[in-house]
Amino acid sequence: MTIVYGTGNPAKLVSMREALAPIGVHVVGLSETGVYIPDVDENGASPLENARIKAFAYYNALKRPVFACDSGLYIEGLPDKEQPGVHVRMIGGKRLSDDEMITHYSAIARRLGGRAAARYKNGICLIMSDSEVYEHFGDDISGEAFCLVSAPHSKRVEGYPLDSLSIHIGSGEYYYDRDDRDVDFSMDSWRAGFQAFFRDHLHTNRLEAATVD
Repeated sequence: MTIVYGTGNPAKLVSMREALAPIGVHVVGLSETGVYIPDVDENGASPLENARIKAFAYYNALKRPVFACDSGLYIEGLPDKEQPGVHVRMIGGKRLSDDEMITHYSAIARRLGGRAAARYKNGICLIMSDSEVYEHFGDDISGEAFCLVSAPHSKRVEGYPLDSLSIHIGSGEYYYDRDDRDVDFSMDSWRAGFQAFFRDHLHTNRLEAATVD
């Protein structure tokens, strides 16, 4: 039972494979299809819109079942018009560097009292056929809530600047100070949400039709 995940990100592909393997779904990436697919202009205003744009582009190119995901950052207490959403790195038309992102988001946290609850929310669009399109945008397929804080951790990982500003709500510790078991545990609900979505929409007869030998 194989289905295409519309992503070129190896880490995301591995993560989704691990999430869906327990329910008998084998996930392959775009590079494994052997089909050249041009870059997709992700110009949606929300994670779900971007997931939809990507899924239709990949489905039209591949003519086989495919799904795509996208995510956005939402900060509690921030007005709707100021929410980063899918434009986490693009502020005022400028693409921020890692250091600029830390400066920008630490200032937001400071403005909100030094810390604020935040969450990366995910959207997914699954296309099985021309007449079968399924979408979801909810907390059950999103990352756990965390605290965005004004004082950054000393550790930096290139490409992941906001991790330096992220604190685990339950323990009050920076995620960088928590061990791998804590990180794995926090992913359980995310995986369960995606498993439930695919169980709801990938019935046995559809999975058999989508299987690649």
